Formats: sequence, C-alpha cells, structure tokens
Amino acid sequence: MTQTHIAITDQRDSARAGSQLGAEIRTAFGGSPADAIVVFASAQHDYPNLLKALAEAAGTTVIAGASSAGEFTNQSRGEGQVSALGIRSPNIKFAVGLGQGVSSDAKGAAHQLVEAFRGTAKPALPHRSALVMTDALAGHTDALVEELTLATGGNYRFFGGGAGDDGRFDTTHVFAGTQAYNNAVSALEILSSKPVGVGVAHGWEPAGPALRVTEAVGTRLIGINGVPAVEALREHAQRSGQTFDEQDPMPFFLHNVLGIRADEGYRLRVPLAIGESGAILCAAAVPEGSVIHVMKTTADSAVQAARTATSAALSALAGEKPAAAFVFDCVATRLRLGRAFEDELHACASLLAPAAFVGCNTYGQIARAEGQFGGFHNCTAVVCVLPA
Repeated sequence: MTQTHIAITDQRDSARAGSQLGAEIRTAFGGSPADAIVVFASAQHDYPNLLKALAEAAGTTVIAGASSAGEFTNQSRGEGQVSALGIRSPNIKFAVGLGQGVSSDAKGAAHQLVEAFRGTAKPALPHRSALVMTDALAGHTDALVEELTLATGGNYRFFGGGAGDDGRFDTTHVFAGTQAYNNAVSALEILSSKPVGVGVAHGWEPAGPALRVTEAVGTRLIGINGVPAVEALREHAQRSGQTFDEQDPMPFFLHNVLGIRADEGYRLRVPLAIGESGAILCAAAVPEGSVIHVMKTTADSAVQAARTATSAALSALAGEKPAAAFVFDCVATRLRLGRAFEDELHACASLLAPAAFVGCNTYGQIARAEGQFGGFHNCTAVVCVLPA
C-alpha cells in the first residue's frame, strides 16, 4: 500500500522550513525515511538550505520540484510558502533526473534528464510516468516535451509545469536532490505496478474570429493577419466593449488569452507585455503560420475545467483507489480569479477525497498522456493521481 503525507509551511527561515516539513513527513511514516519527496517553494527561500534541511530530516535525497508562484494543498493555499508531498511505496520506484542548458539545447537537456530514468532500458514495472518541472523562462518548453517523448519512446506519461518566482518573471529554479538549478529541467521518474492517472482541461473558448500568425519569433508574436499583433487585440477590445490600457495591459491580458488551434482543441498562451512595433510578448511560443483566437472564460468554467481534469485522472486509475494527487494551474489563473481560485481547489478536493493533493501555480503546465490534450499549456488545470 502506498503511503503519502502532504505538508505545507509558511516558515520563512529556509532551513527551519525544510526541517519542519521533513520531520513531519518522517513522523507520518512512523520514523521511516521517505522514498521520494516533491516540493514547491516560494522565491523568498534559499533553496539549497531548504533542500538540505528537508533531505536530512526526511531521510532521503530523492527530491524533485521547483520554485513556484503560489503554493497549495487540499486544505490550504497562499503565497510565500513551501508545500511538499512525501511518498513511501512498495509498488512504486523513483529516480531523479536533471537536464541543463535548456535555452541553448532542449534536445540535449532532454537526453541528459532521461539518462537517469531506469524504466527506459528495463521496464520491470509496467506504468511509467514522470513529474517534469522546467525553467520556462529559458524557453523551448514545447520542444522539450517533444524531445522527452521521443527520448522515452512515447512510453511515459508526463505532467508538471514551468517553475515560478512569485510572479516576478525574473529567475526560476528547478530542484534535483539538494540543489536548485536555472536554465534546467528536472524530473521525478515514477515506475508503478498500478496505473497513474493524468487529466488536463482549461475551460476557455473562442471569443472572436480565427486569426493567422503571420510573423513570430519564439515568444514574440509580431504579426497577425499581416499587421502588428497588438492591432488584433485592440480590435477585439473594441468589438467586445472591453478596456485595453496599453500602458497597463495585464488586466486585459488575463481575461483575453490566445488559443492556438489544434486537432484536439486549443493550446493557450498568456500575453505578458507589449513590445516594440506592436509585438505581443507571450508566456510561451506561438508558432508562425498557426491559427489563433482570442479566448474567453468564466470563473465557473475554470472550476468545471478542474473537475474535468480531476475526473479524467481518476478514471485513468482503472479502478484503483487514489493515494494522493498533484494539481497544477497557471499563476495567471490565480491572478484572474483572485479568491475564487479557492473554488477550483475545492472542486479538486471534493472529487479526490479522502485522498489529499499538493500543488502550485506555475508558469505554464506540462501534460502528455494517452487520450489527453498533450504538450505545454498556459491557464490549464493539470492533475496527476497516484494509486494507493
């Protein structure tokens, strides 16, 4: 039977926070060390001190996770905190991988990470998954997810997201063992004798006509329908009767994200700023030549998306009971919903109960599983459920 324990602290001293979480996890396991720990921490912390203290108190260096932009469990949420999940299981094996240099060589980083995986060469356990956290500010996350899929022969389910830094968009870190890294990707390999469930949903729909991306470079959306990208958003604001303050565009951007049309739905991208010559800087790449829409949603739609993602993850357990879950959603979702974000977390909690969950607000979400909308997303709920 898989044992799990979820803990959260608002202790601001990093070493004390790590010791507190590690001691709580170890006590919950009757004094035995954890097999693995996943941790999400505010940018206010000194990560090496936090992770070293956590490892010492919990009795393991099999630690993965990332800096975050809002931390939560099924019972608590806030900013400036540290949340963690400890796991002990006779049915699940874990390994931590790390790939560096994402900004210059996403393929190389993916292969570095996968070198630590044990299920690629000897799949002794049939269900292979990995929690993947990346420095999304390094870019190339779409390519990274594709390279990870190729490097593992399409045999792994991936879930996770882009590390955060409390909404500063300055420097983010991923965790591997007792160290923190930027311009890197980390993963916790999960090899299980039972199915692991992953679910994905976002609840946004087109609010305007189809638009063609006529010029884009990475995360810079330069031209739409042959004119500067900002013109399309100006027109949408006028047509929909919304205020679009170009000196302070974030209030408009949070309610009007972009959706890239794909066969399986719309992959979302959050606009972040207006650049030179009317370019729009986005949280992730928008491919040149793609068809996009300005999207709309409601608070109720976000809650329903959380329910949909959680239900899909539970269904993928194929009848097994849940032990614990990971929940990820975008920092933009938290900022847009405000206190109503708690309704989304309550929706997850009610479906997962009595199992608990841990999670964080990320700079983009990662999901790759059979029957799910895969890749790198913004403003999307991603849920992974571990079997009991």
